Amino acid sequence: MNTARLQRIREEEKQYHEDCFEQHRLYTKGSWLDKPIPLIMELVKQIDHAHPLSILDLGCGVGRNSIPLAQWLKSSLGHVHGVDLLDMALEKLHTYSKEFSVEHLISTEQADISTYEIPPNSYDYIVAASSLEHVKSDTAFKQVLRRMAAGTKPGGINFIMMNTNIEEFNRQTGRKRETLIEVVMPKENALTILQSNYEGWEQLHLSDTPMRLDISRHDVPVILKADSLTYVVKLPN
Repeated sequence: MNTARLQRIREEEKQYHEDCFEQHRLYTKGSWLDKPIPLIMELVKQIDHAHPLSILDLGCGVGRNSIPLAQWLKSSLGHVHGVDLLDMALEKLHTYSKEFSVEHLISTEQADISTYEIPPNSYDYIVAASSLEHVKSDTAFKQVLRRMAAGTKPGGINFIMMNTNIEEFNRQTGRKRETLIEVVMPKENALTILQSNYEGWEQLHLSDTPMRLDISRHDVPVILKADSLTYVVKLPN
């Protein structure tokens, strides 16, 4: 992808997410921010809690999953580190973490996860929920997966949810339009890459769900359709 197109896509996505963060409070009805992803919360219970857990949330946004994970860790003195490209998202995460009394359990870092270096053997749980389709390229996608795997402690879990087969349609005319997402990958290709990256890991979950989202692109009403692929694996001890 050329630099100009990547920049245009990033600007469109920044505008969409910032509008969403401004219009919808965390955990209120009316958007995808209304609740954490249930499976993320179920899986954290499967990790050995003999020591305080270290969790990495890649593309954490305003804390949809980071905050309930931190709440769950309160009794074990664990820690959640959230990484996101958008300053506004991290500012709101700071505000919400205070509101939910977990600010001492959450740290944040502004970075593009395309190039974010994950320290090896550092995390018990790495979550990438609807963020990997926003890395710079297919090559970056593979590099991020390698860093996630290398950054996981024995017995740790990687949770990946990403949109595949993404298409955009003008909501008024029904006509297909340019898809303004960084990584637009067929579901089968994404799954092949995931399975290759995590060869030797235990597969805990695999599913795909049709997804439709009403969004706006410069005040143009748009329907975004995709297959949401969820893939969860555990590194053997």
